[in-house]
Amino acid sequence: MSATERIKALVQGHPVVLFMKGTPQFPMCGFSSRAVEALKKVDAKITPVNVLEDPELRADLPRYSDWPTFPQLFVNGELIGGCDIVTDLYDSGELRRIVAEAQKDAV
Repeated sequence: MSATERIKALVQGHPVVLFMKGTPQFPMCGFSSRAVEALKKVDAKITPVNVLEDPELRADLPRYSDWPTFPQLFVNGELIGGCDIVTDLYDSGELRRIVAEAQKDAV
């Protein structure tokens, strides 16, 4: 399976996917850490993907999503954005609604 096929399977197979550097327990960059913290605060049940462990996936994801940086948050197969967008959505209260709706549909 190609990296693009794996990305597609991940984002279509899980309601909330965060492609990040490191893991939620040990983020390897400040942006990934801030995105994880915002998602934790809204009780998101994320499927984390450590792009540092998969160079092919890390190289293909920006082409797949048309988003150049990490982290990248996908909800219900759709790119939401990176750290700044995730934190802005958290600050506005929208992140909680988006995540809750996605997780409700997944139950």
